[in-house]
This record gives sequence, C-alpha cells and structure tokens, in this order.
Amino acid sequence: MHVLNSSRRSFMKWAAAAPLLSQIAVADLYAKAATAVGKDPRQNCYSRLGVKTVINCRGTWTYLSGSLEFPEVREAQIEAGQYFVNVLDLQHAIGRRLAELTGAESGMITSGAAGALAVATAGCMAGTDDKLIWQLPDTTGLKNEVVMSGGRSAFDSAIRLTGAKLVLAYSPEELANAINQNTVMIYTTHLGDELQKELAIAKDHKVPLLLDDAAGIPPADNAKLYARMGIDLYTFSGGKGLRGPQCSGVLLGRKDLIDAAVMNSSPREGAVCRPMKVGKEEMIGCLTALETWLKLDEKKLYREWNDRVDNIRKLVETVPGVQTKIYIPDDGNRYPTLNVSWDQRAWGFTIADCVQALRAGDPVIEVLGADNPSLVKAVREGRPNPTSKERPEADHIELVSMTIQPGEEVIVGQRLRSVLGAAQRGSRAT
Repeated sequence: MHVLNSSRRSFMKWAAAAPLLSQIAVADLYAKAATAVGKDPRQNCYSRLGVKTVINCRGTWTYLSGSLEFPEVREAQIEAGQYFVNVLDLQHAIGRRLAELTGAESGMITSGAAGALAVATAGCMAGTDDKLIWQLPDTTGLKNEVVMSGGRSAFDSAIRLTGAKLVLAYSPEELANAINQNTVMIYTTHLGDELQKELAIAKDHKVPLLLDDAAGIPPADNAKLYARMGIDLYTFSGGKGLRGPQCSGVLLGRKDLIDAAVMNSSPREGAVCRPMKVGKEEMIGCLTALETWLKLDEKKLYREWNDRVDNIRKLVETVPGVQTKIYIPDDGNRYPTLNVSWDQRAWGFTIADCVQALRAGDPVIEVLGADNPSLVKAVREGRPNPTSKERPEADHIELVSMTIQPGEEVIVGQRLRSVLGAAQRGSRAT
C-alpha cells in the first residue's frame, strides 16, 4: 500500500509539472533558433561589458541592484531629466506631497534608507542652525547619543559618520535606562509589540524615535500605519520593494525633524551629509513609486508572485526526496517565498553546494542560502561580545518571488530541478 501511495504521489507531481516541462522544451528550441540567426536575447549593455545578468530569486538585496523600477518610475525620471529645478524647492514640495499620501507631517527623498539614517541623525543633533550644521561631525556641546535598540547594526556607520555616539540597549528596560540628557535619538528596526513599547518609552522621555523599515513596502499601507502610530521618523528604501530608483529612499515623520534633515543634507554645501546627493530624477522617481504602490491591487500582485514560485515548486518536486513549502516572511522581503530542502548528509550535497551551482551558470541564478556576499566580514551585529557558538548550518534554500520576472520561473525551476536531480542520482550511485 505504501508503494502504491508513493507511486501515486510521484505521478501527481509529474502531472503537475507536465505543462511546464512542455513549455521548457519549446523555449529551448526558440532560444537555439534565435541564437542561430544572431538574435540572442541575452545580448545587452551588461553582456557587452562581460558582466553576466542575474535571475534574482534572492530578493531585494542592494548588491544584486535592489529591484526593477516600475515602468511609471522610469517614465517619470525621463520627464524629470528634461528640466532644471531648485532642488530645495523640490524637496519641500515633495514633503507636502508625501504628507498628502501618507498622513505624516512631511517627508523627503534620501540616498537610500541608509542615507535617511544619516540625515535624520544629523537633523536631530544640529537642527536648522547653520553654525551647528557646519560643526558636524564635531558634536562638542551637542546631544550626541543614539540609543540602538537591539544592539549594533551593519548599517549603523550611517549614524556614526555624523559624529553620533552609539549606546546599546537590548530590552525595553535597558532602553529606558539608557536615555539621559545626552540622548538625541532612538534607533530601532523592531516591529509589532516591541515597536509599540519602544515608542511609548520614546514619547515618555520626549526623545525622537527613528524606525528603519527599509524593506517595509509592501504592504504600502505601512507608509500610513507608522504615521497613525505617531512615529517621529521612519524610513523605507526606494530601491527595494518600493521599486523606485535603486539609489533612493524615503524619510517620513515630524515636519520639524524633516526640515532639519533637509538642511543637513545635499545640496547644502558644508552639511555633513552633502555627499549623499539625490538627483531630481531620483526624487521624482521615488515619489512616483510610492504613488504607484498606493494605487495597486496588492492581492492580485501577491497572487501573481505566488504563482511564480508555485511553478518552480512543481518542477523541483519531481526530484525524489525534495521537500518544499511556500510562505510569506513576517520581517523583510514580505513576499511569497519558496523553501526547498533535501537530506544534505545523505545526498552529500549541501545548501552551499546548491547556491554555488546555480551561481555558476549563465544567466546567474541567485537564491537565498546562508551566505551574504556583500557583508563586511568584521561586522558583529547585536551584542558586542557574541558567544562562541557557530551559526547553525542552513537546512534549506529560499526563492523570493518578488524579484523573479515573468517567465523566469520556468528557467529557474528547470535549472534547480537539474542541479538537485544530478545530486540525488549521485547519492544513489554511491
């Protein structure tokens, strides 16, 4: 009976994958014919430089160039590039428009979410006083302590470069005790109940709270939610889920703090954040991205994303011994995500082996394993003295739907099926 059930399950998996396998066969024939007549679709500005393009199943990582812009964003940037404009006037106008869209008092476009951390910190320390703006990063006589709720972050150099001093706190009690007369800001990445507790402490002590939710859109309603919560400052990356320009970000919150952040930023000559320049094209593009998101049918989009990873699932499940699961993470990269696992020890084929095999092809396929190629290796997040315990070995790979373009799921499913199939057959041979 067990054999019959196993055979039935195997048949059902192959039946589910059959339409996709037929699609793969047709696509292979088309690609060979196109190449034969000199119309290779892979020829582009990157391949001409000898750089492989990537099928991105890893998500909106900056080292993989974030995400792809909405068509509306590209069009808006082309229009923006046809005129000269006073950039300070533009930032103030965008601040008013962001207030209309989100319910926050104001906002500005920054050089990514990391740029938002820097201008927010500088603004909280120096305000709008030109003498103090010019003084930074020398913080003599200024409040200069930023309490880091949860400890260090790989991105806290954006705060430190303004001259701010980090103070680490790992619980609401430690957070409250860390606040003193030199505290200028609280930084957090926490959400949910933890965020609510930290916000209450910040309000009680009258200290601005900066929420870094770089990957917080989607859902687009977060742009309004944090305003309703009364968070002093909050930021999203423009080049991640927002699908704006890769070098942009959005900082929203209290008008007085936004005004101060603008004064401490480009194009103001002498401001510590002057190097973090954002062009008029990126400003208009990032604003357009948020406007676009607030008009979208997110449920329809999530269904499309789910279908893409489900097609990959159907293909890889034809390999005996592969387990899959589709879920939506509750932190960053909040998109339908495919979890793929197998018995690494029995197969003699690790997660790292699979990641490297997919990365070695052309086009490159990037999936989420345990590695982070963009991390400075000396970084130690969280507590300053981590325990000597090694991180547990990764037991699965993940494929994030949002960055997989239409049609790419078939290429990914077939490549992953081929890689895992070869590994599974090799394990049986030994």
